[in-house]
Amino acid sequence: MNKLAKYFQPEVLSRISRLELRARHVVEGFVSGMHRSPYKGFSVEFATHRPYVPGDDVRHIDWRVYGKADRYFVKEYEEETNLRTHLLLDCSGSMAYPQHSGTGRMTKWDYAATLAASLAHLLIYQQDGVGLTLFDHEVRRQLPVSTNRISLHTMADVIESCEPSDKTDVKMLFHELAARIPRRGMVVILSDLLTDVEDIIRGLQRLRYDQHDILVLHVLDHDELEFPFADRTRFEGLEDIDREILTDPQSLRSSYLEGLRAFLSRVRSACLNQRIDYSLISTAESLQVALTTFLATRMHRQRARA
Repeated sequence: MNKLAKYFQPEVLSRISRLELRARHVVEGFVSGMHRSPYKGFSVEFATHRPYVPGDDVRHIDWRVYGKADRYFVKEYEEETNLRTHLLLDCSGSMAYPQHSGTGRMTKWDYAATLAASLAHLLIYQQDGVGLTLFDHEVRRQLPVSTNRISLHTMADVIESCEPSDKTDVKMLFHELAARIPRRGMVVILSDLLTDVEDIIRGLQRLRYDQHDILVLHVLDHDELEFPFADRTRFEGLEDIDREILTDPQSLRSSYLEGLRAFLSRVRSACLNQRIDYSLISTAESLQVALTTFLATRMHRQRARA
């Protein structure tokens, strides 16, 4: 399948085309009417430089900087940053589940990556800026915020070239990412969050401290949510590859589901306390239904508060 069609699925984009993703909190940048800003009036002031990436308008390359650094840098202006959204996409080993299922099911990685790509498409066609960060225990790849539609092609290339591996470490990672996001905007986290819950909470608190509008799309597989295993099963670690357990899953089901409910409750409560939008999404749910439900629910809540 063509990678553009794989991540930018026409049926999904069509379903969300009449919806919108708006900032709940004050964001920074020039405003064209959709998003609130702490700044008044129009601004076309030079804001900063950032490295050039394929798809950027060559008219914005700063040739004076190129002459000094022998590297391409692009000038950014306030008018290009209506809403700056950063998509943080988990590419740790656990996102590769299910491996070798033979059923044609999407892995959590493919599902979350398609959600991210769909949101990027929606934001750019809203004339907002969006960037992408792939992470596990560190930042694997990072694309700067762009309003250029050609950047969607670059995003698909980066996603397609990534193979989920390694462990997750959100505590230090979210601190590092917070330092890389200099202005208030929207941060969308797409992850299974399968790591220590206290680390998750502290990481979210760090991002929220900078007054970003944060959305958490918690992507889990149907097996993880329902634990449907009946026969004797060998469970293998995806982030700890040397770890495996051969056991009767029916003897574990009750305690597993109890632990899962406690984990989800803590994450959901932490998000609620920090005014973070949280949505639990099962990969058994169709992409278009999951995304339209999330966007429509968020729009309804915002209109209710208005």
